[in-house]
Amino acid sequence: MSGPLRVLHVPADHDYVARLVDDRVPGVELVAVSGSDEGWRPSAALDAAWVAAHAARFDVLHVHFGFEGRTPDQLSALATAVAGAGRGLVLTVHDLQNPHLREQDGYARLLDVLVPAADALVTLTPGAAAEVQRRWGRRCTVVPHPHVAPLTEIGAPRPHRAGRVVGVHLKSLRANLVALPVLQSLVEAVGRLPETVLRVDVHGEALDPAFPRSDAELVRELRAAATAGALDLRVHDRFDDAGLIAYLRELDASVLAYGHGTHSGWLELCHDLGVPVVAGRVGFLHQQQALVEVDLTDPHALAEGLSRAMGGLPGSAATAAERDAQRLAGARAHRDLYQRVAVGAGGQT
Repeated sequence: MSGPLRVLHVPADHDYVARLVDDRVPGVELVAVSGSDEGWRPSAALDAAWVAAHAARFDVLHVHFGFEGRTPDQLSALATAVAGAGRGLVLTVHDLQNPHLREQDGYARLLDVLVPAADALVTLTPGAAAEVQRRWGRRCTVVPHPHVAPLTEIGAPRPHRAGRVVGVHLKSLRANLVALPVLQSLVEAVGRLPETVLRVDVHGEALDPAFPRSDAELVRELRAAATAGALDLRVHDRFDDAGLIAYLRELDASVLAYGHGTHSGWLELCHDLGVPVVAGRVGFLHQQQALVEVDLTDPHALAEGLSRAMGGLPGSAATAAERDAQRLAGARAHRDLYQRVAVGAGGQT
């Protein structure tokens, strides 16, 4: 075909998606779907009828995430519509376990539709690719997660200050957080470390008893520990991008209180900003970037892991040159994959 390949991503408006293209790699044009991602509603492009009506606007539909609100039958109809229109379907398997859900069976059924139906599969780590091969007999192209922070922010020195700060951000108590056990362990672990403060950030809505994921026991523990001076509690709304970067630069280690998951964009952002990460043994985070993996509910092991992380963790800090080269390689890998899919739409890779 002449002209660039028109690729429609789901979700369309996401920093990860924006990093998959690069002006130095011609041949790909991102297609926008007006209103498709507004208010966290499922993208219109996940609807079979929409695809049938608008297939002339794109050559490849690339699904990343945001399909939890669909049923297996709806996703099967979507795949049929894409194939029937002679368009290619690409799926990036970001999550083998969905971090927004506690119960995974329903999500697994959605993957059971999309993974076999896709013309090509992408994932972020070799371990995730091996799991896809084991579960579905499909091969994935492995393309590492691109940078999250702007290149101009990567490699910038963090402010020097007296003392150390260990941070855990509970945000709005996403389903994969094991907040209370990790909080209790952190209070004891950080208490063993000299000149170290535990900072806990949480969104204000999570402390509202009417909030769907409210945890009264967690709220009591947070407030009691803050009153006792065992932690620095910060309650606020969601950070914007600049605020999140500023927050992370104030930390000497970031603790990911995840109980399940597959990959982590937070880990990638910490890598961009040179913030060491401590996490449990979850998914394939260890194949993304350097981190310290420990049992987060064991205060002794956690204190030891935090000391190791803050003592200088090799490979925990990116350089702008490394991230730029990685982005360029990722953009080329995606362009080449789209070209293969567009030529042989309907055939599986």
